[in-house]
Amino acid sequence: RYSLFYNHLKNIEESEGGLDKFTKSYKTFGVNQLADGGIYCKEWAPGAEAVFLAGDFNGWNPFSHPYKKLEYGKWELFMSPGEDGCPRVPHGSKLKVVIRAQSGALLYRISPWARYVVRDEDKVNYDWVHWSPPQSYIHKHPSPKRLKSLRIYESHVGIASPEGKVASYKNFTYNVLPRIKDLGYNCVQLMAIMEHAYYASFGYQVTSFFAASSRYGTPDDLKEMIDVAHSMGITVLLDVVHSHASKNSEDGLNQFDGTDSCFFHSGYRGNHQLWDSRLFDYANWEVLRFLLSNLRMWIEDYRFDGFRFDGVTSMLYHHHGIGTGFSGDYNEYFGLHVDEDALCYLMLANHMIKSLHPECITIAEDVSGMPALCRPVEEGGGGFDYRLAMAIPDKWIQIIKELKDEDWNMGNIVHTLTNRRHEEKYIAYAESHDQALVGDKTLAFRLMDAEMYTNMSVLMPLTPVIDRGIQLHKMIRLITHALGGESYLNFMGNEFGHPEWLDFPRIGNNESYHYARRQFNLTEDDLLRYKFLNAFDRDMNKLEERFGWLASPQAYVSEKHEANKVIAFERAGLIFIFNFHPYQSYVDYRVAVFKYKILLDSDAGEYGGHQRLDHNTEYFSEEYPHNYRPNSLMV
Repeated sequence: RYSLFYNHLKNIEESEGGLDKFTKSYKTFGVNQLADGGIYCKEWAPGAEAVFLAGDFNGWNPFSHPYKKLEYGKWELFMSPGEDGCPRVPHGSKLKVVIRAQSGALLYRISPWARYVVRDEDKVNYDWVHWSPPQSYIHKHPSPKRLKSLRIYESHVGIASPEGKVASYKNFTYNVLPRIKDLGYNCVQLMAIMEHAYYASFGYQVTSFFAASSRYGTPDDLKEMIDVAHSMGITVLLDVVHSHASKNSEDGLNQFDGTDSCFFHSGYRGNHQLWDSRLFDYANWEVLRFLLSNLRMWIEDYRFDGFRFDGVTSMLYHHHGIGTGFSGDYNEYFGLHVDEDALCYLMLANHMIKSLHPECITIAEDVSGMPALCRPVEEGGGGFDYRLAMAIPDKWIQIIKELKDEDWNMGNIVHTLTNRRHEEKYIAYAESHDQALVGDKTLAFRLMDAEMYTNMSVLMPLTPVIDRGIQLHKMIRLITHALGGESYLNFMGNEFGHPEWLDFPRIGNNESYHYARRQFNLTEDDLLRYKFLNAFDRDMNKLEERFGWLASPQAYVSEKHEANKVIAFERAGLIFIFNFHPYQSYVDYRVAVFKYKILLDSDAGEYGGHQRLDHNTEYFSEEYPHNYRPNSLMV
């Protein structure tokens, strides 16, 4: 694998003048404004017979501005400045690349490199709008230093409002970022930023890879949002989709030059049977240029601090993970079923990012457990910094759905939370956007279900269902945070047990926005119990910020007692003790530790607990060996 990567890198050095020049292509491809008012255009359309540029600037004459054919399927067009020095293609004018296909048909396409596309309300397809304002947004604040402990707030700009509408970048900037900061998260991961024609795809059917979604505002609005996040010390990651692309041809990449291939594999290999989307040909030189340049553009133009790569499992294997289970046997990760070209692309991407912007962070969404995915490229690894611990939320769902409280297996919980390669960093999470989507349920909704509609008021008696749900919601999140990985992730709203599910407007729900919103106002109502969960999540993050357990070595688990339903472990100089027993409390319970005071207690009144512990008590250890520790104390 390293040899394949090295050969690619060597070829780039020899034929393209190095990785730096190769990945700057986003500055030359597409339609680019020159300093003197001229225009330089460049496209890759290997299947085209001829290429033209048409738009508002030439009265939509499809033939007046032909491109010149270059080597290897590339085409270019140079337009000198206007007589008055004004740009030939004004800012805000609409454009199309006109392709004469091999069949002779004229195809009106959006450039794959387009920076801004919009859809008029009375239209189905998106239009390409030339984005070259006289004065673009100027970033004022530097990116935060690379974080040791990553506490990620997974976010979607469009649903980040209690109102039933598509929310804006501006709303997120001034209403949501302060909330994220207050909750103690130091990183925001943004979904659905790359332009996608179908809103209900959650941003995973990308149509324009270089365009920030216009449904939330302008590119400058997004730049301002990231700049304000940086001023708060918040790192900003982009959920990048390079695993597949939308099948749209009118406003997407599909059949750009009139052929079935171009950016994708042709035939069966170029189609994802479950996602109904196109699959990139990662062995193609121009596809590598396109995808690597795309990453660099998001970093250098918008100042993103890194990426969460979506669908990595689909990229890694020719079977795309469809109908395949992974047991951890190494035969599953090496062989002809592995797409070495895709893996090599990921290695190149991480090498480029770390070489040009070493402060950037990369995360792999991989369910297979590919070994060394989060080891340096120089070791033959994938080069990622973190991978998602995707087994953890599945385990919590399985436990809550299938087991009675008294049947919870402490050893199985601990095994799931600690079953990871020690030299690869994992992002732990109890739930993400996947569990919030329609057809699934969040932890809070699984635990409390219909009673969330009637019994979340503090004026109502605390029912057993709500009491159990609130306490387990806090405990599950804390033990996942403290034991499950080297980073932690939460999907927006789940920190306070957001009720119901997430569903985007579509034909099946009469285009309703009722479930495509986040009701942050619930935490601000002092008469609702959501405030308890919100406060606990905030203080949990603040405690991690103070002690840094995510950046500490893995925990030492001193107890996982099946009969008592108690789990105890040490990490970062703290002792974590969990009593998962549904009805049994303990007095003078011996735990293997040194000397401690209570710092965070899920049973405290401010978190909706029963206040059964005295926080002024000091717990002194004694030289009484217990659970393979020389000292212990009674709690």
